[in-house]
Amino acid sequence: MSQEIMIKIDNVVKQYKLGEIGGTTLRDELQRLNARLHHKEDPTKKIGAKDYNKGEIFRALNGVSFTVKKGERVGIIGHNGAGKSTLLKLISRVTTPTQGEIGLNGRITSMLEVGTGFHGELTGRENIYMNGAILGMTKKEIDAKMEDIIEFSECRQFIDTPVKRYSSGMYVKLAFSVAAHLDSEIMIMDEVLAVGDMAFQKKCLDKMNDVSREQGRTILYVSHNMNTIRQLCDRVVVLDHGKVVFDGDVEEGINIYMNVGVVNSTFIDYRVIPQNNRFLDLPIRMLSAKYVEKSAIVFSTDEQMKIELEWLNLRDVKDVCLRIELLSIDRSPIGTSFLYKFYSGKKDDIGKVQVQLDIPPLGPGQYTMNFALFNCSKMGGTVTLECVQGLYFNIDDNKEQLTWTPKYWGALHLPDLTLL
Repeated sequence: MSQEIMIKIDNVVKQYKLGEIGGTTLRDELQRLNARLHHKEDPTKKIGAKDYNKGEIFRALNGVSFTVKKGERVGIIGHNGAGKSTLLKLISRVTTPTQGEIGLNGRITSMLEVGTGFHGELTGRENIYMNGAILGMTKKEIDAKMEDIIEFSECRQFIDTPVKRYSSGMYVKLAFSVAAHLDSEIMIMDEVLAVGDMAFQKKCLDKMNDVSREQGRTILYVSHNMNTIRQLCDRVVVLDHGKVVFDGDVEEGINIYMNVGVVNSTFIDYRVIPQNNRFLDLPIRMLSAKYVEKSAIVFSTDEQMKIELEWLNLRDVKDVCLRIELLSIDRSPIGTSFLYKFYSGKKDDIGKVQVQLDIPPLGPGQYTMNFALFNCSKMGGTVTLECVQGLYFNIDDNKEQLTWTPKYWGALHLPDLTLL
């Protein structure tokens, strides 16, 4: 691979003034001005909202620096609001940095969101010509690639229809096809493939791999789907609150991203943790979960994991069952263990159970659990009484003869082969 640098980002800062004029209409701003002059309350202020014009500075990016070489496939990952989309917009010249410099060595095709770069009144074919012209291509050059673009997009029947009539999936198919086939040295993709169907997502990933290997294109790819990051990227940059917290190996970066906000504790108090299911009228409220006789979250595959759960009955319950779901750190399911009809109780009672879980032969790494209390229904299904995200744990097995990488070997460590 060439060592030629295609993208250089040097101490880039992007900041916004929150609550400043420009976010609403001129009429609203004149009403606010009149209210301030007469010492009255802002008539456009939402109930319960803070003062509108306070000029708070928000830094979406704060000193980001890294370089990308020719032919690299770099994943940009991080939680919502970490600054990923802002960074790609700066690289694509949609907006400019407040501070710092971005150097580019080549033309860019980008997909920042569904419909970006397309004009709704133009047909699919006309939009292809327009995007090619923006990149500086001649009509003859675009014509030479037109058939490949239409074939890959799977939109041949609608290629002469205005794109405002396209579905979001059709938009993405045509937009990706344009980005992949027009002449550019850098491709930027921002989570848009999630709109397409699974078959087309695979087709797109294969295409990006091909253009990177065969044409030496540089790819920046943003996604919350860690499996696609693993399939496509050979390096990741992890952003957290506008800063680069990691730049390097894919698996190590994914582990850092998944661990942001993870509390490495042997005890969880659910009374102080907001739960997504609290708007549901469930008959049980989980209070706590903890490891029994364990002062650390590190286990080996020959240990038994002892867990204690405690909950409050909000109604009378009968024949309560427990389900423990094992998951990898990226929330991919591994296995499930059950305990059936072990508890019945009255309203306002405190329920408690201690269970032992034999750890399966997992590869080294970090894992998590879900705890679910449920009833078995008469139709053979289940009725959820309570479900919460559970404890984390690490598998650290020094008996391995090689470095175990889940990307290649999977989560389960199967028994060694027997020589016949």
